[in-house]
Amino acid sequence: MTALHLRGVVLPGHDERDLWIVNGRVRTTPVPGAETVVDGGYLLPGLVDAHCHIGIGPEGPVDLDTAAAQAEVDRDSGALLLRDCGSPIDTSSLQTRLDLPRIVRAGRHISRPKRYIPHLGADVGDPEQLPAAVAEQAANGDGWVKLVGDWIDRDRGDLAPLWSDEILVEAIAVAHAAGARVTAHVFGEEALPGLVNAGIDCIEHGTGLTEDVIAEMARRGTALVPTLINIENFPGIAAKATKYPAYAGHMVDLHARAGAMVAAAVEAGVPVYAGTDAGGGIAHGRVVDEIAALHRAGMSAEDAIAAGSWGARSWLGWSALDEGSAADVLAFDADPRKDLEVLRSPKRIILRGRIVG
Repeated sequence: MTALHLRGVVLPGHDERDLWIVNGRVRTTPVPGAETVVDGGYLLPGLVDAHCHIGIGPEGPVDLDTAAAQAEVDRDSGALLLRDCGSPIDTSSLQTRLDLPRIVRAGRHISRPKRYIPHLGADVGDPEQLPAAVAEQAANGDGWVKLVGDWIDRDRGDLAPLWSDEILVEAIAVAHAAGARVTAHVFGEEALPGLVNAGIDCIEHGTGLTEDVIAEMARRGTALVPTLINIENFPGIAAKATKYPAYAGHMVDLHARAGAMVAAAVEAGVPVYAGTDAGGGIAHGRVVDEIAALHRAGMSAEDAIAAGSWGARSWLGWSALDEGSAADVLAFDADPRKDLEVLRSPKRIILRGRIVG
């Protein structure tokens, strides 16, 4: 394979540097005979969608070819690393394809019968079996397990937790012993203290976060992936929930508070990352929209980019553009820190050391 040479300002820095790519890895010392493919502009570690679903479509599970097409859409938007937060199909074979983004898989969502979207989760009939289900999904994934933390309880007519605080402590300990981290879908307020106090590693959505729970997350280093572009769907969900007025009103209220919640989390020092929740109701390829939403919620432009690039990569175990780093690079003519819209138009997309766009 021909070595590649790139020159530009390497974000998050401000200095122009030379990089070389050999065998899919970044080199910082000259490589004779390398082909110059970028000369000037700005170089950014590939974007990260830290919450998406490869294998889920608007009607539920999709076939493997459709899942691959979803990943291609993400790649073409500059998202070169995907944390798949639960899929009903086995997408591990896509990880061997050099033309697709890197995918970090969480196995299947762990839910309870009639307490999540049909056909997506691995249902646990007896809540006491949650630790065993966590062990199974930890073995099926790539270091992550996804819980459904709350969902509508039709008897109550509103959001309610799926698991007791005691069983969460045991289940999360099982995951950690297996070397896996745990995250959870949570919309409302009630499930959050138990999840955070049990040692969960990340909260997805988190619209019900309160000041006290945010402070505890900051103390523990618990991450938040707020999926702000998905939260924009809450009013539409509420409008269809006419049988459950308490739930409908709750969703409208959570939507109204989402931006302030993210601003409070950022201010408190909670690690916040960009995830779209693509798959189902959100189209793939929208990570730049999520980065922009984080900026509107109070993140600086540079911090919002970090949440969808070098910061998220580090969180998931991947480095930025340093000696020996994986060669996942976006090149731009202008500085995206000055205008986030620049992120929509990379002049080069390099994945695994290969030019793909």
